[in-house]
Amino acid sequence: MLRVGHIEYSNCFPVHALLLDGGAPAGVEVRRGVPSVLNRELEAGTIDVAPSSSIEYARHADRYRVLPDFVIGCRGPVESILLETDRPMDELDGAEVAIPTASATSVVLLRALLELRLGVRPRYRWFDQAVEPDPVGSGAAAALRIGDVALRREFPDGRRVVDLGAAWLEWTQLPFAFAVWQTGAGPERDDELARLHAFLLESRAYFGRHAEDLARRFAPEFGLPADRLLRYWRSLRYELDDEMQQGLLRFYAAAAELGEVPAVPTLRWTPR
Repeated sequence: MLRVGHIEYSNCFPVHALLLDGGAPAGVEVRRGVPSVLNRELEAGTIDVAPSSSIEYARHADRYRVLPDFVIGCRGPVESILLETDRPMDELDGAEVAIPTASATSVVLLRALLELRLGVRPRYRWFDQAVEPDPVGSGAAAALRIGDVALRREFPDGRRVVDLGAAWLEWTQLPFAFAVWQTGAGPERDDELARLHAFLLESRAYFGRHAEDLARRFAPEFGLPADRLLRYWRSLRYELDDEMQQGLLRFYAAAAELGEVPAVPTLRWTPR
C-alpha cells in the first residue's frame, strides 16, 4: 500500500483530480494535510509519497527521489503566496515579518527575495494563519500568507501586497516550483511508484478535460467562486519541464546561500 499525501489547498487539486473525484486506485491510500505536516510525515516515513514543499527535497536529497513530470508552480503571479506589508519590501530591514507555520518553501523564497535580492534582514516570527487573522494589524510590519487563505484574503486599505511568484520571475526570469512529488521509498517499490506515476498522468489529463465542471463542483469545498477557482487553476503550472527544473535549481542555489540547505542537490528520479 502506497500512502500518498494530498495538500489540502486548492492548488494541489489539478494533479490529484482523479484521485479525489474518482477515488484512489487499488494499492493507494490518501492522507491529507498542510505542506508542513506532509513534510514531517514524509520525513518520518508515515507516508510514502507526497507533493511536498520543494525545499524538503534539498534537505533530504540523500533519502528522497522526485516523481518526474509533476509540480505545483508558476511563471509569474501565483496569487496564493502573498506578502502583505505596510511599507515597501526594501524598507523591512530590522522590522517584524510574520511567517506562516503551514509553509516551508514559501518562507525560504521570502528570505531569498528580502535578504539576497534586496539586502534586507527583518526579524521573523512564526504565526498560525488559521488562528491569527491579521499580524500586520497586531504590530508586524508584514505577514506572509499562503494557499487558499491568501486567495480568500480581503486586504485592508493602505496595505501593500507583493506576489512572490511575480517577484521571483522579475528577479530570475525563471518559473518557481513550490512543490514536487517526492518519495522516501526505495527501488524495491519502483513498480508501485511507476503505477502511481501513470495514474497521476491520467489524473492531470482528466483535470484538463473536466476543469470547468470540477471547478463548479468543488468550489464550495475551497470557499471560492467557481470562476475564481478555475482562473487560479489555469494560472498555475503543473509540468516539471526543463525550464521549471532550472527554476528549481536556481532556488536551491539561493537556499544554499542562505544556509537553508547544505548544498544544491542533484535531482534523482523515480522511474516513469
